[in-house]
Amino acid sequence: MPEQSAIFTEAALTSAVAAMFVAHDVPEGDARRVAECLVLADLRGVVSHGVSRVPIYLDRLRRGLVKAQPQMVMERPLSVAARLDADDALGFVAATRAMAEAVDMARNHGMGMCAVRRSTHFGMAANYLLQATDSGMAAFVFTNASRAMPIWGGRSPFLGTSPFAFAAPAGERPVVLDMALSVVARGKVRRAAARGEPIPVGWALDADGNPTTDAQKGYEGVVLPLAGAKGSGLSLMMEIIAGVMSGSAFGGNVRNQYTDFDAPQDVGHVFMAFRPDVFLEPGAYEERMTDLIRRAKDQPLAAGVDEIMMPGEIEARATETRRREGIRIDGDDLRLLAEEAARVGVALPH
Repeated sequence: MPEQSAIFTEAALTSAVAAMFVAHDVPEGDARRVAECLVLADLRGVVSHGVSRVPIYLDRLRRGLVKAQPQMVMERPLSVAARLDADDALGFVAATRAMAEAVDMARNHGMGMCAVRRSTHFGMAANYLLQATDSGMAAFVFTNASRAMPIWGGRSPFLGTSPFAFAAPAGERPVVLDMALSVVARGKVRRAAARGEPIPVGWALDADGNPTTDAQKGYEGVVLPLAGAKGSGLSLMMEIIAGVMSGSAFGGNVRNQYTDFDAPQDVGHVFMAFRPDVFLEPGAYEERMTDLIRRAKDQPLAAGVDEIMMPGEIEARATETRRREGIRIDGDDLRLLAEEAARVGVALPH
């Protein structure tokens, strides 16, 4: 029997997902933002952070581990620094508010930094990078995450697969670097396990510290850091910046949204926005950035390579394609999404 699948337009899927969150008492504007972030991940091909995660976010809302209407409080200790107490908000809502604050400070002072404490999983970091570049700003996004990766030399989960995320404006397609600091995002291992698919050697270790191609054993064990000790060191940096400095949980104490249901996650984030032209004459940044990209793409090609791509360019092209052709959802992702929609009487038009 062929696998069940459906194709959705961006607008229809966004509206349906937003309605599911509204049905869980999330204010309409916040629900719309959550839906836009999730659908954009699917548009960009980052399906591990797309609408497949709707069921777990709604489950944690129902359990009271995430607040639909949090009382968030912004502290501003300096003119270029702020901290948001997210009050266990949906991470998308807290992150959007924090990046907006960082962008506002950057408009007024050239740069701005906003930390977030008591947050939850915020999905794809590129959502907030693009929020900054849409405002003409360059940005960094840091977050910590539940333990999934050993510190270099260890075999037990201690560090999160926190992304290293940076973006700079570059005309219609900003340069967007959003990469997990593990060999592969843990969400991909989770999806492979759910589908009964194997994973490549080098992605993960089982619970006993042995290399494995069994996705379920890899999910129960640890994923491995990107570039060995270097990836481990960068992930430790995320723990320091997003965890220690923000006042959030750190060092393996962020709770896993899929397995820990006794308390909120207490994720920490940090958002930095800055004017890309702050050191240059008017118009010089755009000219220099265009020149950099042109010269980079004109470099001699390695064997088997058809084109040099800038970070984020593959995802931008995928977005353009899926906006024309639709977003395909299939298998358990479709079944579970349909179940959540039926639970609250939301139609899934496709």
